[in-house]
Amino acid sequence: MEIRNLITFVHVAELNSFTKAAHILDYSQSTVSFQIKQLETELDCLLFERINHTISLTEEGRKLLKYAQNITQLTDEFNQNRNAATSLNGFIHVVTPDSVCEDMMATNYADFHKHYPGIRLKFTTADTDDMFRMLNHNEADLMLTLDNHIYQNDYVIAKEEQVKMHFVTGVSSPYATEKELAIRDIAHEPFILTEKGMGYRRVFDKALAKQSLEIQPVLEIGRTDIITDVLSKGIGISFLPDFVTDKAIRDGRLVYLNVTDIKTDIWKQLIYHRNKWISQSMNALIEYIKKMEFKN
Repeated sequence: MEIRNLITFVHVAELNSFTKAAHILDYSQSTVSFQIKQLETELDCLLFERINHTISLTEEGRKLLKYAQNITQLTDEFNQNRNAATSLNGFIHVVTPDSVCEDMMATNYADFHKHYPGIRLKFTTADTDDMFRMLNHNEADLMLTLDNHIYQNDYVIAKEEQVKMHFVTGVSSPYATEKELAIRDIAHEPFILTEKGMGYRRVFDKALAKQSLEIQPVLEIGRTDIITDVLSKGIGISFLPDFVTDKAIRDGRLVYLNVTDIKTDIWKQLIYHRNKWISQSMNALIEYIKKMEFKN
């Protein structure tokens, strides 16, 4: 029995798709089909039921999956342990909100690459629901949320911290010198916000709804660097995490607004699926993010 066939079987089973498995493994779909057929012939049993272009594991397939996952994990562990920590290599897919991705790339990627040049990273931006879907289908290895506090038994929270949020505007704004504001005082002003339904924007909209308010922003964009740049030019108000706006506040380009009647509970959480095997490369990234991205 060839290990590569078992690896292909695990990918097909976890992704529930021959096509997705072929894409991740960089095989043609016919190669994936051939390898699964080889396994079925060798084991003399059907591993997948194929009905109307959908597949599902048979009872024999479910039994094999447990053994195959153990074998592939042990194989990966053996390959990882052959290398010293300084020569770790592998591919890791991380899903994050736009603002967290920008912060990680701008602040820490060069340093991470210097320490671990053999680790290849892919960052995808998504909302929280899509992040969990990707973890559940093994389409991503790690997720970083910026949302309400999340806890579910299927997931491991590697690190978490509460995130401070503020309304911010340019220093030339007429509200910049106000000591205290209510949300209704500024709700009519032009707002520049991240996309609707995404992480802390969704939490913000829920807080507004409790006061029977809805804000229609003049600009919605995931790039928080662009939002802060537009604000500094004297246009609009936004609601952003402090780690996004800290530098502009220190530089005197933006100011915080003391809006006293909107409270949100936002957390940054580093999460992976409880059934995910943690390679040395993935562990190195987790430990790096815990030290560098979650510092106060």
